Amino acid sequence: MDSLLAGLPKKEMTAMALGLAHSLSRYKLKFSPDKIDTMIVQAQCLLDDLDKELNNYIMRCREWYGWHFPELGKIINDNTLFVKVVKLIGTRDNASQTDLSDVLPEDLEEKVKEAAEISMGTEISDDDIMNIQNLCDEIVSITEYRTHLTDYLKARMMAMAPNLTVLIGEHIGARLIAHAGSLMNLAKHPASTVQIFGAEKALFRALKTKKDTPKYGLIYHAQLVGQCSTKNKGKMSRMLAAKAALATRVDAFGEDVSFELGAEHKVKLENRLRLLEEGNLRRISGTGKAKAKFEKYHSKSEVFQYQVANDSTIGKKPVKREHSPEEDGQVSAKKIKLEDGAADVTPKKKKVKQEVKEELEEDGEEPAPSEPTSEKKKKKKKSLAAEQADESQVADQEPEEPKSEKKKKKKVADDSQVADADETVEEPKSEKKKKKKKRQSQVEEE
Repeated sequence: MDSLLAGLPKKEMTAMALGLAHSLSRYKLKFSPDKIDTMIVQAQCLLDDLDKELNNYIMRCREWYGWHFPELGKIINDNTLFVKVVKLIGTRDNASQTDLSDVLPEDLEEKVKEAAEISMGTEISDDDIMNIQNLCDEIVSITEYRTHLTDYLKARMMAMAPNLTVLIGEHIGARLIAHAGSLMNLAKHPASTVQIFGAEKALFRALKTKKDTPKYGLIYHAQLVGQCSTKNKGKMSRMLAAKAALATRVDAFGEDVSFELGAEHKVKLENRLRLLEEGNLRRISGTGKAKAKFEKYHSKSEVFQYQVANDSTIGKKPVKREHSPEEDGQVSAKKIKLEDGAADVTPKKKKVKQEVKEELEEDGEEPAPSEPTSEKKKKKKKSLAAEQADESQVADQEPEEPKSEKKKKKKVADDSQVADADETVEEPKSEKKKKKKKRQSQVEEE
């Protein structure tokens, strides 16, 4: 500065620098009463503090007066009415003589007077009730000031950011401006940042633990988000944040002060909300799941009639029952035929033993315990040797016979083998088995 302007005294240079600094700061603030957002930030912070103080004062008043008249707190739930009644009544002895028609409706007034006569509270002095009434005066005055401050905040928000106020309300808009620091800073943030304003702690915790990030912050308390169902709150908060970012930029950088843009965006969001809640039923290719949500609330009267024709089965073709593979296996095991020709003897014996065991199981009898394997083998060898010797003797004594007689002899030999094999198993005791054997012997003799 000294190099640009030479020949000036140092005191004048200092005064000029100070004036330049003031002019620059005024330009940054724009020095307009309509664009000073600091008042909005301070008013909103004061409102939050007043709410906390009011809650503490009302809680203390209820607890303090509850020792004297505990039934009054259960009858009157509204805090403002409770404070006004306490201020008018004083001690509970004056309740019957006090006119509460200006504060309470008739039914509540009667309940209060009846409860005062049979109250179980303790007695308190006049100094105690005087201090309680002073506290009630403080609560009433703070409530009135809070109402006045709310009206002031609404007027300042409509002058400062009309589009944002119409879209999300004066309280949420003021909290967003206070959180960002100013309206200009809020306008520079993208919609995704506006959406999660106030949930920074949850956001960084989710990023650190690699979990789902939050869907909304301060904007959750907006009217449009509150009207949504739980599953649509995320969608609505995202759409509302996008429109709020546009409205904020128009309010911050626009020259014309009007709320047409905010009202237009709000109508669009309300229509979108209606479509989301109805489940997109206007689509032609709508899914059945969406329609079922509304059908379950409508009762359907359906009458079912009994069909008499299903009682009779006359004239219907019998349906063949399909056998399971287990039944087929049992049938095939029972139907064993003795094949002609030079077949081995051992497999036939096994089949015959299986038949006998199955018949015994069907009759309910347990088969005899099987002998050791070594003794079985010896018996088999002996029976085979005896059968071969008998066959050789018969062949030497008798001449060749026709083929039919040979077949009969083979059947007789096979029967003898079956009889030898059945010696290891207990003979059936039932009459049915004896009849079966008689029939078999008659068939073989024929």
